[in-house]
Amino acid sequence: MTNLPSSLVFPHTFVPWFRAVAPYIHAYRGKTFVVGLCGEAIAAGKLGVFVQDLAILHAMGIRVVLVHGFRPQVSEQLRAKGVPERFSHGIRITDPVALDCAQEAAGQLRFEIEAAFSQGLPNTPMANATVRVVSGNFLTARPVGIVEGVDFQLTGLVRKVDGAAIGRAIESGAIVLLSPFGFSPTGEAFNLTMEDVATATAVALQADKLLFLTEVPGVREDVDDPDSAIDTELALAEAERLLANLPPPARPTDVAFYLQHCVRACRGGVERSHILPFAVDGALLMEVYTHDGIGTMVVDEKLESLREASPDDVGGILKLIEPFELDGTLVRRERAEIERDVGLYTVIEHDGVIFGCAALYPYPEARTGEMAALTVSPDSQGQGDGERILKRIEQRARAIGLESIFVLTTRTMHWFIKRGFHPADPDWLPEARKRKYNWDRRSQVLVKTLK
Repeated sequence: MTNLPSSLVFPHTFVPWFRAVAPYIHAYRGKTFVVGLCGEAIAAGKLGVFVQDLAILHAMGIRVVLVHGFRPQVSEQLRAKGVPERFSHGIRITDPVALDCAQEAAGQLRFEIEAAFSQGLPNTPMANATVRVVSGNFLTARPVGIVEGVDFQLTGLVRKVDGAAIGRAIESGAIVLLSPFGFSPTGEAFNLTMEDVATATAVALQADKLLFLTEVPGVREDVDDPDSAIDTELALAEAERLLANLPPPARPTDVAFYLQHCVRACRGGVERSHILPFAVDGALLMEVYTHDGIGTMVVDEKLESLREASPDDVGGILKLIEPFELDGTLVRRERAEIERDVGLYTVIEHDGVIFGCAALYPYPEARTGEMAALTVSPDSQGQGDGERILKRIEQRARAIGLESIFVLTTRTMHWFIKRGFHPADPDWLPEARKRKYNWDRRSQVLVKTLK
């Protein structure tokens, strides 16, 4: 095999990728994201690349609020002082010594983060970037108090977020940086958790996304099996049921600790909240700019919308079916034909991008209809979208009194046969469809009786 120069290979990978990303760039420009970065990521040396990725989001027009954590930094200072640390319900019990350590850690980390955003090194995503970072006393806090007999002392919860002031700052083009530290109206200082601050801020701003970059890779499909796959999307009701069956978090590394904040955010009006693994390079970019993402997303409702197509969907349908027309899987359809028949199409849409479609052409005189152009994007195949579209087409067919549907295919016979279709002779076709049958293509006719 001849090795092609990288200058020739690169466009073949970069250009299709960039085109696939473009709809997400359009969809998220002007949106507000609250990003929570755990202190463990900073301790692991991930701050530099994370700041670069966040600067890319900012450059793409996303309005960003960053909340940093500092659990390991506070723990390190306590160990240096010979003071044991204590946790309960997944959060730190803060005595006066721990509060001093938290104040020192917060100041140091804010300095490091602001310095990282100020770098403009050549040949990095920060080159030629101008990113202003704004901090301030945007939070009012209150004590956790005594919970189930445990006195949390100087550990606090967010009482109020000054959403208007944060909104003005991000409207000016700055990234707002918040530390998990707050003061009561009387000036008393409290140690907060990054997760509480990020969640309260996202709710106050009615942010479009809340994203946690954490040591937890996400919610596994089997929470008791550490090797099971990550569940990439949880409906809010499903997340609530799961949370109710999990033991209360004892440490911040428990999946229930982050899941409870995702659920709280969605209940508060944040449509999507995410748990992402900081250990995966570029996890933030993959979650925002790819279809399936990298971690777990909790949503107030299923983002994938199965619906009838509208004229605005013609471009998306053409883009979806074009590769399959080029390789001969589908018969070529002109734009004018799709525009004329768009009302016959069913589509699956995710974040404004069409990932699946099919059309139903009825032949009422024969009480049957043709399902044509059934297509699912390669990016989401194997997730059941094809079956969802098929079921919707069957529902549409029954609703207009059809007794069967049929397809003409040259390559996907087995998929249809597994779903109740059976072969038929081309002479079976309705007369109007038989006159348009392409004998040179020799498509197989498969029919499914509707019950």
